[in-house]
Amino acid sequence: MERRVVITGMGIWSCLGTNIETVKEALYKGVSGIGVDKERVGYGYRSGLMGIVEKPVITKKDLDRHIRAGMSEEAEYAYMASRQAFAMAGMDETYLSANEVGCIFGNDSSAKPVVESSKIMDEKHDTAMLGYGLVFQSMNSTVNMNLSTIFRLRGVNFTVSAACASGSHSIGLGYMLIKQGLQNAILCGGAQETNYYSMASFDALGAFSVRMDEPQKASRPFDKERDGLIPSGGAAALVLEEYESAKARGANILCEVVGYGFSSNGGGISQPSDEGCAIAMMRAMNDAGITPDDVDYINAHATSTPQGDMYEAKALSRLFGGKHALVSSTKSMTGHECWMAGASEIVYSIIMMQHDFVAPNINLEQLDECAVGLNFATETVDMKLNVVLSNSFGFGGTNSALIIKLIEKQ
Repeated sequence: MERRVVITGMGIWSCLGTNIETVKEALYKGVSGIGVDKERVGYGYRSGLMGIVEKPVITKKDLDRHIRAGMSEEAEYAYMASRQAFAMAGMDETYLSANEVGCIFGNDSSAKPVVESSKIMDEKHDTAMLGYGLVFQSMNSTVNMNLSTIFRLRGVNFTVSAACASGSHSIGLGYMLIKQGLQNAILCGGAQETNYYSMASFDALGAFSVRMDEPQKASRPFDKERDGLIPSGGAAALVLEEYESAKARGANILCEVVGYGFSSNGGGISQPSDEGCAIAMMRAMNDAGITPDDVDYINAHATSTPQGDMYEAKALSRLFGGKHALVSSTKSMTGHECWMAGASEIVYSIIMMQHDFVAPNINLEQLDECAVGLNFATETVDMKLNVVLSNSFGFGGTNSALIIKLIEKQ
């Protein structure tokens, strides 16, 4: 018999805030975390827009210097978010020592240490000058290896590298492992570096908005005047746990993960597909045993790019046109958090679910004709959410859809 999977803890470190309460306020008020980074402009970016993320301060009181030396920027973000998630779940050092807990995180780059290593080698021509920590910072698995070491995690341990669906797939895979009885608890999430090295190649594609005179209005999912995405980052962490185990230890259950769907477009490397989006959503709903009529809210992937939003809108219209589900993209406030987005948007959705509201799709002033027929929340809507669908799509045609459900408090 398949087991139920619940979420008992969550943590966030994003441009909307570095704790759950601050992020809740930002979501409810429709506050944007986007600004202009002058360093990017000076470095040669076409667009200096980005989500402004506070840098963590991690001292020797928190972690040994040898551990800190091996932590990349995104590992630091993930550590801060994971501390929050474990604290909320009631999993302290004693618990983690006595119980097997896994770690699956989404991460698809670690640019800064690679660039820094290259600069040192170009100048010094001596590998001895690279020091101790850069090797651990530069690997895509930097987040997992650091979190598993810091928290002494002894369960499943790997990184999901799936472009902008990485964080979502990490939760989906954690859900599947627990559901099948292979693990009882897994720390899942996503992390994204924000240094100016990390997004230069995206900027080269002309993918970013250049509305730098109005940074907080630049991210415009589904708006007719959208001109590109805004890169952002940080980390989001969630503790997934088997339901009976969570109940037995008296954990505070936030929600249940009931569906995971995935697909690949099989087309061009940067080409979206409404069919691929629809398949992932249908697969998630079939897994959850629900229909489009059961979904109350959809946190759309919509990044504010002309093509991406259009293809997702086609898929959403096909499945949810004429239905009651409200739609918004929290990327209108956060920008595109890339590798962490699929995880952070589950955190944002749980916050809404816990506090009975739908966050607005801000800057939606002229609805694109491709999205006509869907129910957009352009202002905050106070309502009870029982079932939420969250979409995440990425380069290479990878698609992921997650469904979470509210569990009424006993």
